[in-house]
Amino acid sequence: MRDEAGAFVPQTDVRVAGAAEGPLAGLRFAAKDLFDVAGHVTGAGNPTWAATHAPATAHAWAVQRLLDAGASLVGKAITDEISLGLLGINRFDGTPFNPRAPDRVPGGSSSGSASAVACGLADIALGTDSGGSVRTPASFCGLYGLRPTHGAISVEGMVTQSPSFDTAGFFAADAATFERVGEVLLPPGGTGRTDQLLVASDLVALCDEPVQAAFHGALTQLAPRVAELHAVTLAPEGLALWCAHQQRQQCFEFGRTFAPWVAQHNPVFSYDVAQTLLQAQALQEDEVAPSRLVRAAVRERLDELLGGHRLLCLPTVPILPIRRDATLPEMQQAVGRILQLTCIAGLTGLPQVSLPLAHSQGIPVGISLIGPRGSDQLLLSLARELERTMLR
Repeated sequence: MRDEAGAFVPQTDVRVAGAAEGPLAGLRFAAKDLFDVAGHVTGAGNPTWAATHAPATAHAWAVQRLLDAGASLVGKAITDEISLGLLGINRFDGTPFNPRAPDRVPGGSSSGSASAVACGLADIALGTDSGGSVRTPASFCGLYGLRPTHGAISVEGMVTQSPSFDTAGFFAADAATFERVGEVLLPPGGTGRTDQLLVASDLVALCDEPVQAAFHGALTQLAPRVAELHAVTLAPEGLALWCAHQQRQQCFEFGRTFAPWVAQHNPVFSYDVAQTLLQAQALQEDEVAPSRLVRAAVRERLDELLGGHRLLCLPTVPILPIRRDATLPEMQQAVGRILQLTCIAGLTGLPQVSLPLAHSQGIPVGISLIGPRGSDQLLLSLARELERTMLR
């Protein structure tokens, strides 16, 4: 396959034919280079990782599930280095192309997966989302993307970083395909009902003006098609506090996840990833314990607020994608901004779908719905209905 988008891991040719029949027969899929494919090394976006790991002996659960459903694997997609990133920049494998904003980043860390679908090289793609790594590229590249209820899709055979945050998610360019993939990967059920659409002013206030304008424009069309609109304040204590506690816990976990490998192999890292890992490994248990209490409180608040039949609507990320040639300080600032909104589903383990329903001067702006625990299928069904009525 010609990879003019730079979406796939360089110098690899990973293809596996799917079953002859099945609900996804004839579709092509890409798998982020964190998912095992039998006979191939899972490189995780880092040359030392690739050099110190043997080829996988079996497919990851999600890869096998898609193959059994008839989809064919067409390539291993680039990931931000050991999945520690939200912008899609990998110093070793390159920055995949964002066809919806060619001079801007595709978003990460599932960057290659999003690029492959956005560029038409794959119909669907597997990604992972711990801190926003499906939702961010879905927004930046104008795709449908799901971070499922934590634990809803098995992560067996997937390189993990922060176990209590890690999820396996997926992308599609259209809502009908998106829903079909969900029927294969997600547990059955979870359709339910929705009678209120919640919009939190404190979330929208965190967004840049172009994102706010795009969100409000989409909301006027979306709300009448979903449920009664209701205004709320999500985090009276300030979302910055939630974000700080989410980052602390996630960092503590990936610091422990990668510590044995780092100690044994002294890996080659880009500067920003090395800095992040050093800071993560310095965190102590007593520094994280208060954050776990905050997480439990946030989880309880969201479960009560959604009540099993309400949805929270918000911009997927608060900014437009930054330039591909952004400086390191600009990149760090962008990541901090993104985490202000993506921390919500991460802390709570709730499902979140990003919908390509808005734009600002041609640049995609994702609109998200966060649903009650286990409402993944409902969110996919709503995505299909909204595509029919809003994008026809």
